[in-house]
Amino acid sequence: MNNKSLELIEQELTDLIRRIVISEKRNDSLERSGYILLRLLLSHGPAGVKQLAEKLQLDISTISRQAAALEAKKYVERVPNPADKRSYYYTITDKGIKELEENKQRRFDRLERIMESWSEEEQYNFGKLLKKYNEHVKENPKR
Repeated sequence: MNNKSLELIEQELTDLIRRIVISEKRNDSLERSGYILLRLLLSHGPAGVKQLAEKLQLDISTISRQAAALEAKKYVERVPNPADKRSYYYTITDKGIKELEENKQRRFDRLERIMESWSEEEQYNFGKLLKKYNEHVKENPKR
């Protein structure tokens, strides 16, 4: 890969991340970390802090702090682990599902507006390339 390509990709990724953060602060009531945790709990079911930390490749204290913030808003609740009474799982509540779905719909609406002039093929190719990038980063986190 030549330096010109790397420069373009690095600049565009930087701009993308910055715009996402700005947009989330402006348009969503959920912080990015909360959105990700709720989405994970909804798709994979109840999970403990250690499981969540491993899945998201974060440390346990970070997940604990994020989960506590969601618990304070009643988006998740702690459920005792039947196999080990000393530990617990987080599970998403109905209120958390509602908040997640509302945020997700706002994100869909925003993407639809941003990409309204893109062809279906361009949208699909962009999605495929993002997926390829994310899968590679996930498989090679230390690269």
